[in-house]
Amino acid sequence: MERRTTDRLLRARAQAIGGEVREESVAAVLDRVLAVQAQDLPAAELGLRARARGLTQDAVRRATDIERTAVRGWFMRGTLQLVPAADARWLLALFGPVYLALAARRLRELGLDASLCTRSERLITEAIDGEGPLTRGQLTDRLTTLGVEPKGQSAFHLIRRAALAGRICHGPQRGGDATFVLLDDWLPATGPVPFAGAAAERELARRYRTAYGPSDALDFVHWSGLKATTGKNAWAAVRDTGPEPVPSPAEPDVRLLPAYDNYLVGYRSRDLSVPAEHERRVWPGGGQIRATVLVDGLAVGTWSGGRRGTPVTVEPFPGTEPHSPAVAAGIARESADIARFSSGTHRLSTSGL
Repeated sequence: MERRTTDRLLRARAQAIGGEVREESVAAVLDRVLAVQAQDLPAAELGLRARARGLTQDAVRRATDIERTAVRGWFMRGTLQLVPAADARWLLALFGPVYLALAARRLRELGLDASLCTRSERLITEAIDGEGPLTRGQLTDRLTTLGVEPKGQSAFHLIRRAALAGRICHGPQRGGDATFVLLDDWLPATGPVPFAGAAAERELARRYRTAYGPSDALDFVHWSGLKATTGKNAWAAVRDTGPEPVPSPAEPDVRLLPAYDNYLVGYRSRDLSVPAEHERRVWPGGGQIRATVLVDGLAVGTWSGGRRGTPVTVEPFPGTEPHSPAVAAGIARESADIARFSSGTHRLSTSGL
């Protein structure tokens, strides 16, 4: 088997989106991949679905809102991620100071001086402590009492600053909106963080090797957002056990990956997962990363819809061969599973299948 094909199959298998691998729960998926990118929470939920068997949206919400086994926060690259609650504190200790320092300049540009930042953090924590989980809009209303503009990015950056400082974290959904809670109330500390400093960097490298291999140090630096020297040192300190042999697929493994999926952002180069001539179909610009149709780890088209009972619409890449009956059947199964996941009705719209 060609090396590039083998590497792609191994990566898809490591990410639980190939090789017929599917996990059994939210906890099992996150234990395998460590984090699911979650600036778009419904997309993150669909990313969990693509990696699991029989998962429902209710089960995801139960894990985040009731069981508290998964938590959303700003971790790798300063981007919102959904991670195991057991890993949240050491990840926050590793990345919080990095992105607090990087955010300081933006806060100054917004006219938010150190005194206002301190007062805002105190107001946010006291408001949540007294009133329970609060949405971004509700916290913004409270911050206006300190002279913070209700429009623009000031309130958002002050809320994010409190989260990076370890004072608050994302809590339960309320009417479709995220809420914030006190970190120490939501995820009580049970002792010192299990990894700190260089040990945390090495643990992150180890988890990345397992979830994203085959990969290299520069892939790890790209995914993590650590400084190049730090990331390379952590990478070199972790033993590579080598991936398991990948079996030749008997039938194509088809997955409908959501927008912003880990598999599309976890490496410095995109050409193994998306043909170069179709890259702009997936990355059209403006920070967008479209949902993709994946066959054995290779993107063959994009898709949209599937939320609130809307039909899944598949758009194969132009100029490609029509999908084989086996791939078309796999797309139909995935479309039906998305409807089942959200308990919506199942409709599939195709173009050139």
